[in-house]
Amino acid sequence: MTFRAQILTLYPEMFPGPLGISLAGRALEEGKWSCSPIQIRDFAGDKHRTVDDTPAGGGAGMVLRADILAAAVEHASAVQPESPIIAMTPRGTPISQGRIRALAAGPGVTVLCGRFEGFDERLFDAHPEIEQVSMGDIILSGGEIGALMLLDACIRLLPGVMGASSSGDEESFEQGLLEYPHYTRPNDWEGRMIPEVLRSGDHAKIAAWRKQQAEEITRLRRPDLWGRYKDARVQPASDVRQKNKD
Repeated sequence: MTFRAQILTLYPEMFPGPLGISLAGRALEEGKWSCSPIQIRDFAGDKHRTVDDTPAGGGAGMVLRADILAAAVEHASAVQPESPIIAMTPRGTPISQGRIRALAAGPGVTVLCGRFEGFDERLFDAHPEIEQVSMGDIILSGGEIGALMLLDACIRLLPGVMGASSSGDEESFEQGLLEYPHYTRPNDWEGRMIPEVLRSGDHAKIAAWRKQQAEEITRLRRPDLWGRYKDARVQPASDVRQKNKD
């Protein structure tokens, strides 16, 4: 099954962009996914193909019009009715690796890229099925870069894209932790040695070291992740009993 990506954008020339090279590019050539950028201006009714207007109530910048965006979204939905629609916006819910995995397991995704001051809020009132997503606590010039990030995260998880099916199993966020450190040759680089345990050949000790390192790095660098990880490991006995009943 081909993973179908539709991108609603004012700059369709940005796609596939970097997704046309490396793993994603090879997967695109092999038909594992498809890329269909859609020009939002095509749904404007005036001769200038205007898609924005000044903010109601005053203020700087311009706002993307709800009527034009809705027409673009409805067109995309008719083409790919089974695909979730995701709007890239800093006001959205931060994306997670779990959500990326769920998207990658589906038929594809339609991504709506914001520009200027963002979207007329009535678009989301009229189309509550649109999922508002943020790629982090940063502001970009537009949603296209975020869309590229989201699609890359999905594409690399498609069957046959990464070399081994287990390649992503121990990556950051997959087990609720940041990934452990990696090393390779030379063993001695500028007096810095590869940790002895990694050269021991003892797979049990290596696994234990890697888990300890992942936990320590997560605790120090991402206390938010560490808190969730600890909470997930500590399950009240009442919960266990309830699951046994079920």
